[in-house]
Parts: sequence; structure tokens; C-alpha cells
Amino acid sequence: MEPLKLSPAVEPIIRVTAMPADANVYGDIFGGWLLCLMDNGAGLIAARHSRGRAVTIAMDGVQFLKPVKVGDEVSVYGELRKVGRSSMTIAIEAWRRPRFEQEAMKVTEAVFTFVAVDDNGRSRPVVQE
Repeated sequence: MEPLKLSPAVEPIIRVTAMPADANVYGDIFGGWLLCLMDNGAGLIAARHSRGRAVTIAMDGVQFLKPVKVGDEVSVYGELRKVGRSSMTIAIEAWRRPRFEQEAMKVTEAVFTFVAVDDNGRSRPVVQE
């Protein structure tokens, strides 16, 4: 996946501390927990851009690069890459910063596709600015 044009110095969409309930018995955070954060972050971008409800229809190119540990600060960054009639492609990266350190490192990335939907769940055009 092409790297985001954003850097971790840019404000994240989501920032949270990884907790013990989010980890396996070895202290590594579940991949599903990270994907949930990333999907939520992409959903925020999609809803804001489409000015309404948008749903995840695909997630491509998931790569887990490094583990996340209990106590790490996890930041999710995203960028709207492409907008179609009703769909949006959003690149998402998750970064970890160990609790007592300053340097962050990318741990996961994926590309999410969302479709704007109406109140009945049918696709609707994305509002173009």
C-alpha cells in the first residue's frame, strides 16, 4: 500500500490507550481490536465526507507490521483516497507509542471502502463539494 501523505505529527482521527482487556495472555493486543479502531476511524472520515451514514463494504491490504502492547498509546490516521458516485476509499494507518517513550512506529495499515447509504440502507450519492 502506498504510504499516507500524512505524518504521525498530524492530528490523529482516534487516539486511545491499549488496555489489558484488549490483549491476549501474552500481553499483545488483539488484531481485531486494532481493526475495530481503524474501521471506526475510516467511518468517521466517510461519514464526514458523505455528510451522512456510510457503511464498510471492504477492507483490503491489511498488514500487521509490529505488535501493540498493553499500555501503548495507539493513534489512527486516515486519508480519503478516492470518491466514486456512492463509494469512498480510505487509507488508514495505526501507530503505537510505548507508554514511556516519545517515538511512535507504524503497526498496521489497510484500505477501507465505504458506501454512503440512506435510512433504508440503500446506496446514495456522495455529496460532492
